[in-house]
This record gives sequence, C-alpha cells and structure tokens, in this order.
Amino acid sequence: MVATATPSETHAHDIKDLYAHFIGGRRVLPDGPADLVRENPAASNQTLGGFKSADIEMVKATVRTAAQAWPTWRNTAAPSRGKVLLEAARLMDKHREELARLISLEEGKAVKDSRAEVQRSINITEFMSGEGRRFGGYTSGSEVFSKFAFTTRQPLGVVACITPWNFPLAIPAWKIAPALLAGNAVILKPASSTPASAVRLAELYQEAGLPDGILNVLAARGGPAAEALLDAEEIRAVSLTGHTSTGRHVAARLAARGIPMQGELGGKNAAVVLADADLDLAAAGIVDGAFGSTGQRCTATSRTIVVESVADKLLDHVVTRARRLVVGPGVDETTDVGPAVTADQRESVLKYLEVGQHEGAEKVYTAQLGDLPQGHWLAPTVFDRVTPEMRVAREEIFGPVLSVIRVRDTEAAFEAANAVEYGLAASVYTRDVRAIFGFVDKVDVGIAHVNQPTLGGEVHLPFGGVKASGIGPHEQGREAIDFFTKVKTVYINFA
Repeated sequence: MVATATPSETHAHDIKDLYAHFIGGRRVLPDGPADLVRENPAASNQTLGGFKSADIEMVKATVRTAAQAWPTWRNTAAPSRGKVLLEAARLMDKHREELARLISLEEGKAVKDSRAEVQRSINITEFMSGEGRRFGGYTSGSEVFSKFAFTTRQPLGVVACITPWNFPLAIPAWKIAPALLAGNAVILKPASSTPASAVRLAELYQEAGLPDGILNVLAARGGPAAEALLDAEEIRAVSLTGHTSTGRHVAARLAARGIPMQGELGGKNAAVVLADADLDLAAAGIVDGAFGSTGQRCTATSRTIVVESVADKLLDHVVTRARRLVVGPGVDETTDVGPAVTADQRESVLKYLEVGQHEGAEKVYTAQLGDLPQGHWLAPTVFDRVTPEMRVAREEIFGPVLSVIRVRDTEAAFEAANAVEYGLAASVYTRDVRAIFGFVDKVDVGIAHVNQPTLGGEVHLPFGGVKASGIGPHEQGREAIDFFTKVKTVYINFA
C-alpha cells in the first residue's frame, strides 16, 4: 500500500490522480493490479483512471484509523466544527467549475446539471455549518423543585456513508455535513464508478481544517469488503442511498447488531396533470424531470398521469419540448442529456424499452442521436397509453424514459399515483386549491410538489420517501443531525 502526496503537494484537479482511496488525510494506492477502472461514459474507449479496490484488510485498517482519530474531533466544540464546514463550503464555491467538470466527465451528466449539483453541495454544507451554533439539547422543568433537567446530544463515533453514482458530489456532501457537524468520524464508500468526485470533496474538507482520519474515502465493490465495513464493531450507524433491494439487505444485516440505518432508496415518481392545469408549465416541468441528468435521478419524473380530456394537448407540448433537447457529452455546454453512467446501465434501460413495447405501450417519441462518439448513449423516449399494471409504470428504470398514463378524473389520478411500491416524490399541476390539498393529503410520498417538477428540494427541509423509497429518518434539514447523534437526559439534584 502506497500513500501518495497530500492534495497541496500535487495537482488535485488531474482526474487520473483522483482514482485512489483517501485515508488518514492522504490519497492511498494499494499494491496490486487495478481492478476498479473507470472509462469515460461519453467516450468509452478512453480510460479516466483506475486503482485497486479495497479489500477486507484495508477496510479494517481504515476503520481503525477513523476510530483512533475520532476523539480529537469529538472534543472539538460544535461551533468550531461548524467553522470547518463553512470553510469547506467556501472552498467548494472557489472550485465550483473544477468540480462541475469533474462530475460531468466522470458521471456523464450535462455540465449545466453538474453546476446545479455543486451548488446544492455548497448549500447543504453552508446550512449545516450554522447548526454548530445551535447544536445540543434542551432544558426542561423538573417534577422536583430542586432538580435541573436537560438533554444533550452526543456523537456516535465512527459512521459509514454509502453513496450512489448519480450525484457523486451532492449525496456525499449532504450525508457528510451533518455527520461531521455532530462530531463523528466518517468512512465514505462512494459508488465504484464515480470515486474521484468523492476523493476531491474529502480533499477540500482536509484543506478546510478537518483533522487527519476524520473523513476517509474507501472505494470498494460490493461483496466481502463492503460487508466487512457493515460488520465492523466500531461502525455505529450507516447512511445509505441506493436500490431498495440493497437498502433492505443492509438494514437486515445491521439490525442483527442493533445498528441504526438511514436509507434513501428507489423512486417511481409521478407528475399528475389535472384538467385545469397550465399545460405549458406542466410540460416544461415534466421534460426537465424526465430527461434532465439523463433521467438518472431518484426524484426523476418517470410517470405522467394526465386526465384524458387534456392528454393529447399535453403530449404535444411534451414532445415539442423534448425535440429541442441536445444529446451529447456532458462537458459540452450545449448538451442537455448526457450518456448513461455505464454500459450496464444503458443496457438495463434499453431492455425496459423492449418491455414497454412488448406490453403494448405506444412509443410516440424517440430522439435521434445523430453522430456521436463511442459512448453509453440513450435517446429520450416517451411512451403513451401506458397502464398502471405495466412494468414500465411500476418499476424504476433510471433512464430518460417517460410513461404517460391516461385517467378519467382527479380521483383516478391520485389512485394511479399511489399504485406503485415507491413513495419518494410526486407533483401536481392544477389551479384548483381543493385539488391541491387533496393531492397533499392523499398521495403517499415523502416530498410533494405543486405546479413544479418532482425534482429535488431545499437543503433546510427534510428529504426522503415512504414505502419502498425509504428506511429510517429522512436526510437534510435540521433533523439530519438527529440520526448521527445519541440523546442523553441529565438530572441534577441541587438540593
């Protein structure tokens, strides 16, 4: 195992150098042949970088490093921890263009979407930094006059954050910030296809003043090494974003040890369009939600549920807007839709296109890709006359595919929105205030949008889903710190 130069001693923006682990404040390259090799999704004949994935021994060593470093950070005052986060946010802002281009090169998304991801990472880190001044519990009156009663919040110790490839900077950022602010040491396991963005984030935290060993990035494929991280005695909590099946497996494994888990899982989000909707507004939100970031978002608009009386008009608006989208390399400023992240992801989406046609869905639009370099390209596609029982209406596709479901009225629309196992996000387009509050009350999701896309949210409010879309408490907002702390109730008898 070789420890390479610290970020200040080398060119941190060179992507091939970022293909490494980050342990104890340094990039680390294990001995042995590279088995984690990343190709450019927009030019698959080009290699971005590669290195040897972590093995069980490396996982154990990293856990020890974090555990040994943790007491120093635990004993740092919460406002001082907040200052480190604020400086990290400032550094992200300083390097925002570098980070956006890194995301687009590694993950493939259009650089305009990557810039928005960087801004979200800055926002969550900046917001959470302010919680350093509010960190703690509360006082309460006691039943006994001569007692003083209060609560305090304390860090857990070493926690693991497991993140996917679709937001390689923002999802690590919104898990790391509350975990660090609460006084924990963190081991981040990013997706094996996008580790460079996570390493660069860790380096910026290091530059911001985070002590060595408090934030470590360990790239490991699933299997024995990943299981070793879950099973490590020192790991006191796990925050995971990923497939529902993965989340349930991890939750079951952790439950055997009584270790809490926070899981942000799959989605099959619906945009509901009622008869009185502004169809231009709805179409704009649907196209952005379905095809932005190549549809590779947990909050992507995978379904549009529309009242039959306006379905044809809405479909015309959607297809007209979809025709304007430019498919191309993410780093190009003109690109709206980049490639799929990997060849396997592309194949998965293509199989769903076959499934949809086999089930009887009507393919009303598929973009023409034109002359593109060798890469994992997908054409934005719209299916019409999809029925709720079809697989393309029920299963998470995670690609630029929109299924249009026609219904008779408002009540049928809400029923169709709930007719999936997932419950992350949904939106409704209407001018009817009664329909708006009916939607908020009846549609079973964690995030409800009115007259806007199904996408995202604001960092000072909770983010997460219900049903198969989430396990445990939601992320972001002030509540995010709760998961990464334990509460102690204190009674002082001063009689």
